[in-house]
Amino acid sequence: PHVATDRVSALGMIEDDGCDGTVAFEVYLASHDCRPYPGGRRWALPEDPVLGVSRNHGRAREECSRSATTLEAVRAGPLQERELSDHRRARAGAIAVVCATLATACSGGVSASAPATPTTVRPTTTLDFTPLPTAATSTTSSSTTTEPPTTTLPTDTTTTTEPLGPVAQLTGEPVDELLTHAALVIKIDNHERARPQVGLNVADIVYEEIVEGRITRFAAVFHSTASDPVGPVRSARTSDFDILAGFNRPLFANSGGNTTVLNLLRGVDAVNANVNALPDLFYREESRSAPHNLMTETSELLVAKGDEGGVPPVFFEYRRNGEELPDEARAINGIDLHYGGLNVSYDWDEELGGWARSQEFSAHVDADGVQIAPPNVIVQFIAYGRSSADAASPEAIVVGEGEVWILVDGHIIEGQWSRSSAAEVTTYTLVDGTPIKLDPGRTWIALPRIGQGTIR
Repeated sequence: PHVATDRVSALGMIEDDGCDGTVAFEVYLASHDCRPYPGGRRWALPEDPVLGVSRNHGRAREECSRSATTLEAVRAGPLQERELSDHRRARAGAIAVVCATLATACSGGVSASAPATPTTVRPTTTLDFTPLPTAATSTTSSSTTTEPPTTTLPTDTTTTTEPLGPVAQLTGEPVDELLTHAALVIKIDNHERARPQVGLNVADIVYEEIVEGRITRFAAVFHSTASDPVGPVRSARTSDFDILAGFNRPLFANSGGNTTVLNLLRGVDAVNANVNALPDLFYREESRSAPHNLMTETSELLVAKGDEGGVPPVFFEYRRNGEELPDEARAINGIDLHYGGLNVSYDWDEELGGWARSQEFSAHVDADGVQIAPPNVIVQFIAYGRSSADAASPEAIVVGEGEVWILVDGHIIEGQWSRSSAAEVTTYTLVDGTPIKLDPGRTWIALPRIGQGTIR
């Protein structure tokens, strides 16, 4: 089990959503000057980590009153989709024996213009940790038609005129010259204590995936833009592997992960740009609480590792030359998505020129107070299996095919997504196979479970 070496890492460990409860509880007591249990700082891994948390949570009420509201044990409920693809089954079987006792999971725009320098504390540990999940009631609905201060936002070009020169591979927007550097994928926290985030409003593409506790985490992709700083940065999950594979060896920045995730990640064709590899390029922002305060800068990461990556392919097709939307497109007010413990809405906003995003019925704004409103939203309905690195962690299955909603210019286009292998780019088509085209600009890709969306 991990053992904290100082107060900062101890505070991070107690909020982890995957670390063994016995270890987390002991560190919590040490970091809050409460009386620890006999045995010192090192504890044996119990046979059932979740039950281990439960037992110590009960004892915590006697030993330290503050732990009663901090340390909470939750066993993840049954996932709605349990089917893994053949390659997922093979990988899970191959490491099942090895990982049986190693399930401790650790977590952790255009360029911003001269932000004020925050007071920072450099990390003294190379791993970050995630908060313990709390129980939430799943919201189910059928699929029926019933950034830091002074960040400069990119201009979303929704014109359908053909550009005269090169365009960015991930946005379709005009650029002065073809972009030949690697894409940078950064895991961004979406825990309520991590908001407002920095950099989400300028990322070319943002994926939203389900993690433990039935909340979500983002994989933000930067290529034509930068965000200095960006964060809060969080840990990797096995869901990220097939997402990374489509970008042709991108840089991958994160706050670490459990042992199995990090070992499996070595087999993914991506450049390691996480806090373990580049500890001097990550820092803790004191205005936020750990572990929701690990920050970095996209520009520095690209300077350090950019030459090791590959150039990403063109990701989407775009409307050009005054091209109209297909006949299948219909005007809507917005959509609601249900991630189990988190409700998300997108509403068309003509003034913003995009789909205004809300979380739990409140506007989702960045660190500048600007609401997130990408011009394109792709709702890719998928199944989730159990991660081979942690049975409590859901794993997004993004290779295969399924239903998709494309939101563009105040309209929805319903179709199919398809991806035959992780090395390929996902295609989005109408039922007859005609490609569905986006407007040039930023794109958010939501990955809810099948059937967990409502059109309004």
